[in-house]
Amino acid sequence: MERHVTQAAAPGPSGMTVGQVGPPPPFSLDSRLAALGVGEDLLAEARRVRRTAREGLVEFLLRRKAVGENDLLTLLGEAFTVPFTKELQTDHVKTDFTRHIPIQYLKKYRMVPLETDGKFIVAVHDPSDFQPIDDLCRLLDRDGAEVVISTQAAILQAVNLIYDRSRSSAEAFFQQEMNGVTPDKILSEIEETADLLDETSDAPIIKLVNLLLSGAIKDRASDIHIEPYQNALKIRYRIDGILYDILNLPRRIQSPLVSRVKVMARLNIAEKRLPQDGRIDIKIGERNVDIRVSVLPTAFGERVVLRILDKSASMLQLSDLGMDENHIRIFNRLIKSPYGIILVTGPTGSGKTTTLYAALSQINHPEINIITIEDPIEYQIEGVGQIQVNPKIDLTFANGLRSIVRQDPDVILVGEIRDLETAEIAIQSSLTGHLVFSTLHTNDAASAVTRLIDMGIEPYLVTSSVIAIVAQRLVRVLCPNCKEPYVPDEAYLANIDMTAEMLGKDRIFRKRGCLSCMHTGYRGRTAIFEILIMDEPIKKLILRTSDSNQINEEAVRRGMTTLLGDGTQKVLEGVTTIEEVLRVTRILKRESDMDIDT
Repeated sequence: MERHVTQAAAPGPSGMTVGQVGPPPPFSLDSRLAALGVGEDLLAEARRVRRTAREGLVEFLLRRKAVGENDLLTLLGEAFTVPFTKELQTDHVKTDFTRHIPIQYLKKYRMVPLETDGKFIVAVHDPSDFQPIDDLCRLLDRDGAEVVISTQAAILQAVNLIYDRSRSSAEAFFQQEMNGVTPDKILSEIEETADLLDETSDAPIIKLVNLLLSGAIKDRASDIHIEPYQNALKIRYRIDGILYDILNLPRRIQSPLVSRVKVMARLNIAEKRLPQDGRIDIKIGERNVDIRVSVLPTAFGERVVLRILDKSASMLQLSDLGMDENHIRIFNRLIKSPYGIILVTGPTGSGKTTTLYAALSQINHPEINIITIEDPIEYQIEGVGQIQVNPKIDLTFANGLRSIVRQDPDVILVGEIRDLETAEIAIQSSLTGHLVFSTLHTNDAASAVTRLIDMGIEPYLVTSSVIAIVAQRLVRVLCPNCKEPYVPDEAYLANIDMTAEMLGKDRIFRKRGCLSCMHTGYRGRTAIFEILIMDEPIKKLILRTSDSNQINEEAVRRGMTTLLGDGTQKVLEGVTTIEEVLRVTRILKRESDMDIDT
């Protein structure tokens, strides 16, 4: 059998027999490595290790940090006349091989086959380790392959992406990951085990729960829903804010599945009549994941929702949130105020806490004392004192806030204003020289004023303490690989206050769907904002009325960009679609013939 390596400079293939790495290098590899700072002693050790520990030259030199990865791979590409690329295109790659090649095999030898129509390429990390390449060709019944060199990160990313795409359904994923142990087999094992004291009876359920969690992490899900119905148990993932059906299981698996989740969350498995809340800390690869568990009794059994928080995720900056330059400039000025309350409003899951964390990281300096009270603490911030609410010992937002003001803080973050008591203490804190951040559940910025007054706060206290209210929503971002331009009809344009004439040369995009976005047309989310600044005319209006519509109209007259307006701008920038903006703002001027796609 022969392998064919296409040289970087020549379009034609040159034959290469099995066992060869490539044509003889046109220069001394050792001398070129020496030029990069790799000494003779290190090279001699690398050869020894390769014979004894089966560690390749590339892996050894990178482990010893003797040379940079890009420099080393570029050199090897020149030595073996093999192209070096930092990025691997996987959009149209065939995934048939995933049924025959275990994912662990490709990760172990750091290589990935990339087959497109009429072309078979194998990306490798170490071209000098040729045996795994030949073995892969034999396993796939290939006579030859074009070889390219790529970085370890690019290869592993391509492997994960291809194996994720190869799952035609969740059942196929379970079969792949469990080596043929399908959900049906799990059920049969549960049914066959009659002795409840038999320790092995829990193993199938443990595998099932572990795969549900790992699958959610791989699919970037924010929530897992376990929902019992009369004849079935439905498993759903929330990805980019939308729920997708993942598995439909027989109803009989509901009880052991929920019990396993309860055990992991340290909840009372005997209590099935009352709601329960808990949390699970797990590690998947190098990622530390915190999972909040909510169990609720329903007519057909206990319903479970698991909220996934990736603690390994990097802290977002204000520029990463989706704010335009004008909003960033306004928000930067507001968060540097010496005192007052800044409220961030929106429904559950709209990114309020992420925005507040970005604000705190922006003003976090050694000369400022920042203390937070949260439920839960979602991310650890270096240099910030963070308190976890614990109702079991009466550590509520209100009680914790009373203690915080005695800790000489400059900035206070209250996770959520839920009641009058918390609101009153937050206002008192802002009036005594503290900058207070908090969240509130309202439809828009103006409605936050109505909500505070409805709680029992006097209007004059609202105008004296609140300096700004930020409302936000999350919209899905169009997949950059498959979005396409189009001309929407007048009904759609009317809902974002536009006409075809106003659109002019601007292009509007719509979703299409491809492998990269799991055929949804969207990948990731960004936020749309409106910032209501409490200036003198707004304050005077609030003292006269708490009507949110009047407050909103006055704020718009004074230059406030609404959620719909900010969303429209992101539509014109090609970030998202009209349907997405209307889905989260729910503002329809012409409801006839409108079908909001979710």
